[in-house]
Amino acid sequence: MKSKHIFTLLFCFTTSFIFAQQTIIRGKVTDAETGDPVPFATVVIQGSQIGMATDFDGNYELKGQAESDTVLFSYVGYETRKKRYEKGVTQVINVQLQPKATSLADFVVLSGRAENPAFAIMRSVIDNKNKNDKRRLEAYEYESYNKIEIDVDNITEEFRKKKYMQKVTSVLDSIDIIAGEDGKPILPLFISESLSKFYFRSNPRLQKEQIIKTKITGIGIEDGSLISQVIGSSFQEYNFYQNRMNIVEKEFASPIGDGWRLIYDYDLTDSVSLDGEFCYVLDFKPKNDQELAFVGTMWIAKEDFGLKRMDATMQPTANLNFIEKIKIQQELERMEGGAWLPVKSRILIDVSEITKKSAGFLAKFYSSNKNLALTEPKPNKFFERTIELEEDARISDEQFWIENRHDSLTTTEISVIAMIDSLKQIPIVKTWTELLKTFARGYVEVGQLDLGPWPVLVSSNDVEGFRTRIGGRTNENFSLRWQFNGYVAYGFKDKNFKYGLGATHFISRKKWTTISANYRKDIDQLGLQPDGITDFDNANAFVALSQLGNLIRPFAYETYQIDLTSQLSKPFSFSLRLKNQDFTPLYDGFSYYTESSDITSPTGTEFTSTEATLKLKYAKDETFIINDNSRISLGTVRWPTFIVGYTHGFKGPLGGDFDYNKLDVGISQRLKMGFWGISHYQITASKVFEDVPYPLLTAHIGNEQPVYASFAFNTMNFYEFVSQQYVSMRYQHFFEGFILNRIPLLKKLKWRLVASGNVLYGDISESTLAAQPTVDFLSLDPNKPYSEVGVGVENIFKFFRVDFFQRLTYLDNQDIKKRQIKVSFNLSL
Repeated sequence: MKSKHIFTLLFCFTTSFIFAQQTIIRGKVTDAETGDPVPFATVVIQGSQIGMATDFDGNYELKGQAESDTVLFSYVGYETRKKRYEKGVTQVINVQLQPKATSLADFVVLSGRAENPAFAIMRSVIDNKNKNDKRRLEAYEYESYNKIEIDVDNITEEFRKKKYMQKVTSVLDSIDIIAGEDGKPILPLFISESLSKFYFRSNPRLQKEQIIKTKITGIGIEDGSLISQVIGSSFQEYNFYQNRMNIVEKEFASPIGDGWRLIYDYDLTDSVSLDGEFCYVLDFKPKNDQELAFVGTMWIAKEDFGLKRMDATMQPTANLNFIEKIKIQQELERMEGGAWLPVKSRILIDVSEITKKSAGFLAKFYSSNKNLALTEPKPNKFFERTIELEEDARISDEQFWIENRHDSLTTTEISVIAMIDSLKQIPIVKTWTELLKTFARGYVEVGQLDLGPWPVLVSSNDVEGFRTRIGGRTNENFSLRWQFNGYVAYGFKDKNFKYGLGATHFISRKKWTTISANYRKDIDQLGLQPDGITDFDNANAFVALSQLGNLIRPFAYETYQIDLTSQLSKPFSFSLRLKNQDFTPLYDGFSYYTESSDITSPTGTEFTSTEATLKLKYAKDETFIINDNSRISLGTVRWPTFIVGYTHGFKGPLGGDFDYNKLDVGISQRLKMGFWGISHYQITASKVFEDVPYPLLTAHIGNEQPVYASFAFNTMNFYEFVSQQYVSMRYQHFFEGFILNRIPLLKKLKWRLVASGNVLYGDISESTLAAQPTVDFLSLDPNKPYSEVGVGVENIFKFFRVDFFQRLTYLDNQDIKKRQIKVSFNLSL
C-alpha cells in the first residue's frame, strides 16, 4: 500500500515536472521596413518538428520541447532570422524580418516528367473560376471594417538634416522608438478607420456601400467628407478572379486569369491543411520581367480549386514609375453558394523617392469582412448611390470603435495617432500643409471663402494687354445649401473691367439636384467653348495657353444663364440650361444678314442669342463622390457613356435675333484589352438645322500650339474648318509596355507606345454659306473626311510624352503643316 502511494506521488511529481518544462513561445512577425504583419511566414524550432505558419496578422504560438534553443523565422522575399529562446518558460518573441529583392528562382521541370504538375492544378482552377468567383452569386452583403495608413519612409540622415525637418526633431526622435530594434523609422501622415455595409447583386451587376462611421486623423485633414467616401471597401476591393486587376490606374495580370499560361510560370511547392482545408501551395512568377504582373504564392483548395490564400507582390522590374512595391495579401472563405469571398485583405503600396535626397511614401490598406451572407437581391433603386455616407458618419466616440472594430489597434497604431496629433501642432507643418492644399485645389481657403483660382490671377494677350483677375467662392463652411461665386478682372490695354457673379442652390444632395444662376461680362475666342458633348479632360491647360499672346477671333460677351441639373436615377441624369448672350466681335470682317433668308436685308456685326438646352446622359456604372459643394465623377468601369443634347434658339420677345434648332450626340468609352493595353474612343455628331451666322455653328478645335491636346485635331489650324453638321471619331490606344517591353535595347528605358487617329466628316449647306456676307473659313467636303494619324512615346524620363502626327487629307490648304510634333507633360505611373 505504501509503495502504491509512493508510485502515485512520483508519477504526479514527474508529470508536473514535465509540464513545468514545456516551452511556450508566442509573438508576432512584422516587416522591418513597413511595420506590417508578415502572414504565412514559417516559424520553427531549429532541427525539430515544432513549427507553424503565422496567421494573417503575423501571430504565432509554438508549444513543446526540443534540443535546440533557436527559433528560425523565414518567408519568401525576406532574410531568414534566428532568435534564441529560454527553455521551459512561456515567453514572447516578436521578430522583424528584413525584405530582400522579391524574386523566385527559375522553375525547372525535371526530365522524365511529361508536364509541370502545377499545370494540372491550374487548369482545374481555370475550369472552376466561374463557380468560385463571387461575382456569380445572385446577391450578398457583409459588414466591412477598413483601415488606411499613409507614412513617409526612407528617412535618411541626410533627409533628417534638412532645415525644415529639424523643426520636427522631437517627433523624429519618437519614431525611432516606435520602429523597434530592427525596424526602419517612418513618419506617419494619415490614419483612418471606417465601418460600412456592403451590398452586391449580379443581375444587373450593381453594388453599394453604406458608410456607417469613419474616423480620420491626418495632417491637413479637417472636415474629411471627401476622404470619408474613399476609405471604405469599395476602393479596397481586389478580385483575383478577374483577368486583369486595376491597381493605381494600371492593369495587372492575375495569376489565375485566363491568360495564365502565356504570362506566368508556376511551381507546385507543397500541400498543407489550412483551417481544415487541404490546399496545394503554388509559387508563381511572370515570364516577362517588365510585365505588370506578380511574384508570389497562392494556396488552392483541393475540394473545388478555389483560392484560399494569396500573397502577391509586384515584380520590382515591372514597367511602373515611382512605385517600388505593391503587395497584396488576402484570405478567402467559401460561401454557402460555393463562391469564395475575401475575409481579410492587406495591401501595401510603396512609393519611391522622387530624388535621391527626398523621402518616399508608404500607403497601407487593411480590410476585414464579417457577417457574410447570401441574400435576396435588393431592388435596383436601392443601388442608385454607389457610395452613401451616413449623416452622422463622422460623429463617434472611442467606445463605439472599441465595440465595433474587427481588430484592436496595435500599440504602434495608437502611437501613430498620437504622433500625427503632435505633428499637426508644429507651425512649419501647418504652413506647408496650407501651401500644398492651395496648390492642389487652385484656391486659397480663408474661413468661409475660397479665393482664386490662382492659375488665372495674371495673364497677357493682344486685346487686353496685361490682365489681372481676382475672384472667389463660398465653401462648405459657409453653407451646404448655397454657394456664391464672383470675380473681377481688368485689362491694362483695353482699359476695361470684366466681371461675373453667380449663385448655386443645392435642392437635393442625395439626387444632386441643383439650380444655379450666373452672369458674366468678359471676352473669349470662337471655337474654344466646351459643347457639353466633347470630352474636355485636361483642357484647362490648353485653354489657359490659348488666352496668352494673339487671340483668334476674340469677341466680347455678356451672358445671363440659369442651369438646373439632377440625377434622375443611377444611370440617368439631365440638365436644362437657359442662356441669353450678347456677341460683339473684337476682330474685323464679321457681319451677318439680319434676315438670314434674305441677302438683301441689312447686315449687322453684333447679335443676341437666346436658347434653351436640354441634355440627357446615360452612364450605366458611373460612380460619384461628393467633395463638399462639388461632385466628382470617377467615370464608368465597363460600359460606354451616352449623351444627347437638344438646343432651341428663340427669336423675338425673349431677346434673341435667331430661331434655330441644334442636336448633339456623343458616345465615349474606355476599353480594357488585357495585355494589349487600353483604348479610348469618342464619337460625336451635331447638326444645326437652320441658316445662322457662323459663330453659332461648330468651329472644330485645331491646335497650332506645340502642346498635345487629346480633344483637338492636332494638325488642324485654329478655326480652319467650320461645320453645320458633322460626325467625328477620336481614338487612342495605349500599348503600355506591350511592344517596347519586348525589344531588348529599349525595354530598359520603360518607354510606352501610343497610337491615335482622328476622323471628321462635315459640311455646311449652300443656303447657310449664302447667308454669310463674308466667308473667311473653310467647310469640309461631305464626301472627303478630314483625317490624321499619330504615333507617340510616353514615359520618357518618366514625365514626358512626344507624339508625331501626320495629316492625311486637305493637304493643299494654305498655311498648314502636314506633319506636327507635339509634346506634353504627363505624370504617369
